[in-house]
Amino acid sequence: MNTINKITGILSSWGNYFRIKAVSYWLTSLKIPDALIKTAYIPYGNGRSYGDCALNSTILHTTKFNQIISFDNKLGIIQCQAGILLADILEEIIPHKWFLPVTPGTKFITLGGAVAADVHGKNHHKEGCFSTYLLNLELLLPSGEILQCSPQKNAALFRATCGGMGLTGVIISVTFKLKAIQSTLISQKTVLSNNLEATFAAFEKHNTATYTVAWIDGLTSKKQLGKSVLFIGEHDSQGSFDYSSKQSLSIPRYFPSFVLNPLSIKLYNFFYFRKQNKGIQKVPLNTFFYPLDAIKNWNRIYGKKGFIQYQVIIPKVNAYNGIYELLYKIQQSNHTPYLIVLKLMGKENDNYLSFPLEGYTIAIDFKMGKHLLSFLNQLDQITLSHNGRAYLAKDARMSQPFFEKGYPRLKLFKDIRTFHHLENLQSLQSKRLGI
Repeated sequence: MNTINKITGILSSWGNYFRIKAVSYWLTSLKIPDALIKTAYIPYGNGRSYGDCALNSTILHTTKFNQIISFDNKLGIIQCQAGILLADILEEIIPHKWFLPVTPGTKFITLGGAVAADVHGKNHHKEGCFSTYLLNLELLLPSGEILQCSPQKNAALFRATCGGMGLTGVIISVTFKLKAIQSTLISQKTVLSNNLEATFAAFEKHNTATYTVAWIDGLTSKKQLGKSVLFIGEHDSQGSFDYSSKQSLSIPRYFPSFVLNPLSIKLYNFFYFRKQNKGIQKVPLNTFFYPLDAIKNWNRIYGKKGFIQYQVIIPKVNAYNGIYELLYKIQQSNHTPYLIVLKLMGKENDNYLSFPLEGYTIAIDFKMGKHLLSFLNQLDQITLSHNGRAYLAKDARMSQPFFEKGYPRLKLFKDIRTFHHLENLQSLQSKRLGI
């Protein structure tokens, strides 16, 4: 008998920009709940998607499927149910001297979400997306059929699922390879740059490093546009394997809207840049990979209206000019960038809707406000003029034409949906973008 848990309530995205009334079901067996057989729904993990890619009037929670199925701690191969959090995987694998081969900036997403977004990390320029390390995934289709998918078996469906934002089925389990480490410390080198040209030069100088990421000050003069702190990291060979995913701070309620303002951010940026220690330090793994995870509900800092993260990628040949134009356009506007992160990215993979391509990606947080959406449309035009595209996992508002121009393999993805009769899988995002 298939047990159905059903709740009707308000759901919001992590950016708190979307709040919708939704009927929620929980997956409690290897069968789609009967009530969803003729209803459009979308799989839902831990609610960390910034936009509307995991929202719909009906959703199917996966977090009760959250067990480790098998772990070969000699070979570094693990199979987990897809509703498990990356944080829980880390708690298990790190004492055995293993780490995730690719990790995004938060460990509080589900494994299925990591596959559906084909997440990338600070090592993409060297080691690619998360899907690179997948050996197999089990996919539950709306028909009730369960398919084994890998680069060798049901390969087209595999390529559609990795980066497919939950629109190909419910990921039940994932088997993937881990990365061997020798401690929980990261050897971190910090390089300060006074403008975008110097920032790009620093990235290229250190392009053989395993991990690179830059924080950019978005409130400088034109002369210092692109001023940054570049963090370069390698797994350290010495140290303990003590590790915990616990969060030390919590934001109990939404901040008043006046707390975050251009002056407070300008002061923060000034002192953040000044306090950085050039040279090499040993920092905890959590500090390097997951700085915001230390604060529970940090998204509330942006207030009740929420925020939008604008993340795009621009091919390497156009990257400097494109990133400069984006930053300059923002500087000339009335929209404050509260956080800007820049990463170097490696070669594009074969997945139909995976975000990365060889170039640079920039992610910019804006507090939701008047005229922001129309301003972001202007940033889209700059991105398009340099052959760039936006990240579906962060998207909350891009237009269908912008999306279609950025993803040339979209037809292959749609063909897979048609072939496997996946029309029941829909999100607010997929409807908006006509996927």
